[in-house]
Amino acid sequence: MPTAQPGSGSTVRRILLGSQLRRLREAKGVSREEAGYEIRASESKISRMELGRVSFKDRDVADLLTMYGVTDETEREALLNLTREANATGWWHSYGDILPSWFQVYVGLEEAASVIRTYEVQFVPGLLQTADYARAVIVAGQPNASAAEVERRVGLRTQRQLILNRERPPRLWAVLDEAALRRPIGGREVMRGQIQHLIDSAAHSHVTIQVMPFRFGAHAAEGGPFTLLRFPEPDLPDVVYLEQLTSALYLDKRDDVDQYTEVMERLSVDGLPPDRSVDLLARILKET
Repeated sequence: MPTAQPGSGSTVRRILLGSQLRRLREAKGVSREEAGYEIRASESKISRMELGRVSFKDRDVADLLTMYGVTDETEREALLNLTREANATGWWHSYGDILPSWFQVYVGLEEAASVIRTYEVQFVPGLLQTADYARAVIVAGQPNASAAEVERRVGLRTQRQLILNRERPPRLWAVLDEAALRRPIGGREVMRGQIQHLIDSAAHSHVTIQVMPFRFGAHAAEGGPFTLLRFPEPDLPDVVYLEQLTSALYLDKRDDVDQYTEVMERLSVDGLPPDRSVDLLARILKET
């Protein structure tokens, strides 16, 4: 029986609950169509529930548990408690006016991850951006946004970074292409502050920063930036996040995850070691 770990977000709890409901349904030999009929819903609604993409009603979960033959009160109560936790509103929902639904999913997963491994080409990863750098990136990407909206977006990014300061922070491992450090975003002082922040961040035991230098040439990540998320719950697979201009892809099939994991491992081997990466950051800071 999966249980949500302390710090797990509602997004992960929905995925855990949906996964458990799917296993119970399949073990009983019930089709999605039959399950949907039981709770007065469509087959596609059951599919979305099992993928953790919709909220859950206590009555629907209780009815499905009865249909699947779950009569043990302890087991039923554990799953119904998980239902209530899965419906909890995450802090990021208050940013719904500026946060597209496809990115809300990512923020929820990021909040619950125990390990975050990311590769970036053009920008410093959001979790490592200073407010000034984030502001410059946002203004470049949203040139028509009002000053108030820009500050809201900066605030969202800053709020996401709080996971690195909590008592049990996730392990963050970032590989940055040297281009992200050389691109003069926001001007000289903004870049100096950003690079110093990377140096300071690398001093924390739960943060690892590596640089993929220009001199290495072609490398494994020819497909561009991506993020790998791992969770403390053993029932949850790793997730690969690929962001596009107006949407995102979430990959959790084992073959896909394995390929991206292999690429990340090769980047970590081919990139500068963490200590030498900090040395390069210090040299870039002097040159900036």
